[in-house]
Amino acid sequence: MQVTETKSEGLKREFQVVLAAAELEDRLTTELAGMKDKVQLKGFRPGKVPVAHLRRVYGRSIMADVVQNAVNEANQKILEENKLKLALEPQIKMPEDKAEIEKALDAKADLAFQVALEVMPTFELQDHSDITVTKPVATVSDEEVETALKRMAEQSRSYADRPEGSAAETGDRVVIDFVGRIGGETFEGGSAEDADLDLGSNTFIPGFEDQLLGAKAGEARTVTVTFPEGYPAEHLAGKEAVFDVTVKAVKAPGEAQIDDELAKTFGLENLDALKDAVRKSLANELDAQSRRRVKKALLDALDARYAFDLPPTLVHQEFAAVWAQVEADLKSRGKTFEDEGTTEEKAQGEYRRIAERRVRLGLVLAQVGETADIKVPDEEVNQALIARLRQFPGQEREVYDFYRKNPQAMAELRAPLFEEKVVDHVLGQVKLVEEPVSKEALFADDEDEAAEAAAPASEAGASKGVTSEGVTSEGSAPSHETGAA
Repeated sequence: MQVTETKSEGLKREFQVVLAAAELEDRLTTELAGMKDKVQLKGFRPGKVPVAHLRRVYGRSIMADVVQNAVNEANQKILEENKLKLALEPQIKMPEDKAEIEKALDAKADLAFQVALEVMPTFELQDHSDITVTKPVATVSDEEVETALKRMAEQSRSYADRPEGSAAETGDRVVIDFVGRIGGETFEGGSAEDADLDLGSNTFIPGFEDQLLGAKAGEARTVTVTFPEGYPAEHLAGKEAVFDVTVKAVKAPGEAQIDDELAKTFGLENLDALKDAVRKSLANELDAQSRRRVKKALLDALDARYAFDLPPTLVHQEFAAVWAQVEADLKSRGKTFEDEGTTEEKAQGEYRRIAERRVRLGLVLAQVGETADIKVPDEEVNQALIARLRQFPGQEREVYDFYRKNPQAMAELRAPLFEEKVVDHVLGQVKLVEEPVSKEALFADDEDEAAEAAAPASEAGASKGVTSEGVTSEGSAPSHETGAA
């Protein structure tokens, strides 16, 4: 086997591999000889099948295996001799001339093919001890706890039938049957029976609830509304619908009580226990947001420190994932780039920079993780899998089987866990300064950061499994949070 490098540009490499006809013949003969004592053919005693006959029967299929093994050996040889680490699987290009391939498969001519690679960039990890990251810290106020309790009480309040003949008012609950039609035809999801609707809750299509004000139990009404342009169901967006509605009951809300009984409806012993649980829940939300802000600041600092060539195909794949979601978001909202104050060309430039940032940070964190020998225990991956199963009630077995049979899917579960461990490791190297802030200040930058991030691309970075070893390993590339965090 002769291997010759034919191209070296940036992170792209190309090699030509030549397998001489004599080598192909030797490999084929060796394989056939190994089959002789194993194969059983009618008319021949075990171990007595002539190699020439085996060649006529199995030659082409065995030669296909010979060529595939040779390709694998060539790839391994290229990596070892040139000390390369792959960013993506090698691309193999066989000769286009079918006659040439036919001769090679018959071991009557040399087989020459091309191997194209994209390799991982090499860079030195820097000392991060001089990085300062500010950690915003907010505390839960008594007023926030009371507001949460009021909301819970309102959601848990009871409703009682109004006196016969009473007209429905804002805040009342009506029990209704309805059938919706567009162009005179019913549509999927447009009908229901015994549906509870709280007037003023704005949970139905805009205008629907207003047309039921003043309705009485037993009354039938026709409600005409227009679905919003950005309605999630595209076949309904912007269309006028007519609903035949029957009001079966009108119920008045009871008083929202914040007491021990409210706590018991949530499985807690008394009001004090409920208050403690609410405060803890609110504190967890603040801590999670603080973590996001710290992580964003850390990734910004790392992004500013590292500059190196990026594997073009990885950037392209990351950009494609981000851009697909951007376009889907615009379509769902019925918006254009002009509506957003930009052009498609400018937007593509911005999101390509975000894709480059994600890939760059993915590679940096992957190398940090490898250098620090950071691992994700199988137990943590299993916990993540269980959490995912809970998102699909009634389909747990199917989802479990899907993940267990798909290593790439399991890698996507492992990737964000790995990323968080690496981030914690780097945070342990930098100077972390706490800064007390209000809740409003803590969440103030959310919208700007979401715009910068272009919305998560289904854990695009993680799905690539980028590591210093190539594709999919313990050190999976960071998830979408490397783009925005």
